[in-house]
Amino acid sequence: MASRVLLNELPAHGELQGHAAALRGASISDLFAADRQRAEDFTLTAAGLRLDYSRQLLHRDARAGLLRLAGQAGVEDGIRALFGGEHLNNTEDRPALHTLLRAASGDGQQERFREVAGARARMRDWAGRLQRGEHRGYTGAAITDVVNIGIGGSDLGPRLVTEALRPYRGTIACHYVANVDPADLQDTLRPLHPATTLFIVCSKSFRTEETLANSLSARRWILDAGAADADLERHFLAITSNLEAAAQFGIRAQHCLPMWDWVGGRYSVWSAIGLSCAIAVGWAHFEQFLAGAAAMDAHFRDSPAAHNMPLLLGLLEIWNCNYLGASNHAVLPYDNSLRRLPDFLQQLTMESNGKGVSAQGAPLDYSTAPILWGAAGTMGQHSFHQLLHQGTRLCPVDFVLPLTTHTGLAQQHRQLVANCLAQSRALMVGRSLEEARATLLQRGLGAADAARLAPHLAMPGNRPSSVISMSALTPAALGALLALYEHRTFCSARLWGINPFDQWGVELGKEISAQILEVLSATRPAQGLDPTTEHLIAAWQEAQSGIDQGQ
Repeated sequence: MASRVLLNELPAHGELQGHAAALRGASISDLFAADRQRAEDFTLTAAGLRLDYSRQLLHRDARAGLLRLAGQAGVEDGIRALFGGEHLNNTEDRPALHTLLRAASGDGQQERFREVAGARARMRDWAGRLQRGEHRGYTGAAITDVVNIGIGGSDLGPRLVTEALRPYRGTIACHYVANVDPADLQDTLRPLHPATTLFIVCSKSFRTEETLANSLSARRWILDAGAADADLERHFLAITSNLEAAAQFGIRAQHCLPMWDWVGGRYSVWSAIGLSCAIAVGWAHFEQFLAGAAAMDAHFRDSPAAHNMPLLLGLLEIWNCNYLGASNHAVLPYDNSLRRLPDFLQQLTMESNGKGVSAQGAPLDYSTAPILWGAAGTMGQHSFHQLLHQGTRLCPVDFVLPLTTHTGLAQQHRQLVANCLAQSRALMVGRSLEEARATLLQRGLGAADAARLAPHLAMPGNRPSSVISMSALTPAALGALLALYEHRTFCSARLWGINPFDQWGVELGKEISAQILEVLSATRPAQGLDPTTEHLIAAWQEAQSGIDQGQ
């Protein structure tokens, strides 16, 4: 990968700093008043989604400057390189070809696409067999429940998709286990029956610590119920590239689907990692999910910068983070089925772009990925929205809003939509001190009390937000939404000059964990650790001693 100029060295950087300084004292409401076309011109549609970013603290000149910044950073060149299969993951010398997983053709990647098509066919076969009751457990009973065992991208994406597409689910119930805490697996298995449960073990190496620990416990659960070792293959599938380790576990190659090193875990729900989703909602709906993502891919690849939805989202992230000083980003889905979306986006954003050095290893002296957080509306309105409206931190917000509901409860959904639009408007307009005082007088307070309490009711407003809406939360709309944020993340990374496709920051904790586990297992002395860790290990050992003595 050729060396690129960093964000703060680009010619448009100084111009944008000037725009930001001027806009800090501006009013978004005034921007609307001065620009009658603002609502229309700061809105665009793509792949069934509508992005309204007119309530961002941004005017046309600043937007033009951001587009120049993107050109200077080579974002459009990066898009071509991404789809062309260039090795953009330079630290691991790999391409990032997650878009191929949902493509309808190879487009220059024919050999890999044949592998993808083969994996899709096997996914379709397994989903169909399970849905039709053709795959049976060790007693001959049909499988009724599937438990996906993975962590990170092998859990967050499939879990989100399965829950979000609940109205489309078929006859098989899918469950998810990720935490190495034994309570996670135990609580999941408690209502299930070994004879009718199938596990999908998702681990590229088949050595992921948490996944392997849970898989071994699941294996013991099946065997303790009366199954023989030879029966294990009736109850286990694996998504892995380590066929030998899977075979040692008891899963033969015919029950293993592939994972490729050119797909990062957080980009893998489109691959065989999404098998549990395909089982849950049926293959036809999973294909629609892939097609929605492919539609967003085509928009991202082919649209000019000024009308490119993922690129504009990336530029807004850069604008809020690097020019307006926001250190966080809230995503608030106003649909309970999307309550896992912030969890998924946390990994996508912070594992991809939580980097302190450039793609070439040079230290960065500007902020990269903001902290991403959020929860389903309207839940957050009764917890953290207070901080959004009156806190001292700048918290840009993405509202995600399906305009119709699968529930049939139109009146209640109308309330939900009203809340979403009201929150976005309230963040923008706020409430002045005089308006607060007038409100209190209308409530019957005296003039003195109204003047005293008015500062507590006043809200500064001018808090930036965007609304991403769709007609309905369909499989295609969900695919487009996830692909939108994937590409947004790539564009932000390109502007920051970092590699979004590696995650070396997770390695050290794993290495230290292995060392400490040896100490806890009494296979290694507690030497060479810091005093605090040694004290905590001693406390754990004392607690175990109490258990052993029956205390």
